[in-house]
Amino acid sequence: MATKRKRRTDEIKVKKKKKRMKKSFLFLIITTIVACLILFFVIIFEYVFPPTKDNVAKKEKQEVVLYFSDANERFLVPEKRYIPKEENDQDRARELVKALLEGSKTKLVRTFPEGVALDNIRIDDKQTAYVSFDKNLIKQHPGGSTSEMATIYSLTNTLMRNINSIKRVKLLIDGKEVESIKGHVDTRQPFTINKDMLAPGAKEG
Repeated sequence: MATKRKRRTDEIKVKKKKKRMKKSFLFLIITTIVACLILFFVIIFEYVFPPTKDNVAKKEKQEVVLYFSDANERFLVPEKRYIPKEENDQDRARELVKALLEGSKTKLVRTFPEGVALDNIRIDDKQTAYVSFDKNLIKQHPGGSTSEMATIYSLTNTLMRNINSIKRVKLLIDGKEVESIKGHVDTRQPFTINKDMLAPGAKEG
């Protein structure tokens, strides 16, 4: 009788052990399936609802002064703007030029035609900023000495007004020197800030 009881006890223990193993295995399978489903729905949600600019942490801003033309396109008028704050002058210059290309936010006259893109910008050890635009600057530019002067000096005054390390500005097209934008102002030499282009009463900053 003792032997049968022991055998039966052992059988019960084995059955309980198998039952526990089945439960553990089933739990593991369910957990894996749930984890996969969560990952799947997260991926689908991000695909359907990608992060917007409002959801991305906003970069610190800094106040700058840009120069656009007045209503008569004779003088340059300062406009205060906020652009992303950059650590080095070259990146800061790039943000300034991009803001110029966007045009005025206060209904001043833009000095660069729409559709012009910045190719590259670099500042050499002689404190000259080389600013290269694509060919649309020449193709889309209206021409005329007044318009060309506005383009050149809105760029030059903006960069030199906001970045102390820039002492000269050289305009390039596709990384190459050009004689002029549309034949009225020689662009083979670097430019320096032009105070005479500022509208009467405008502050230099």
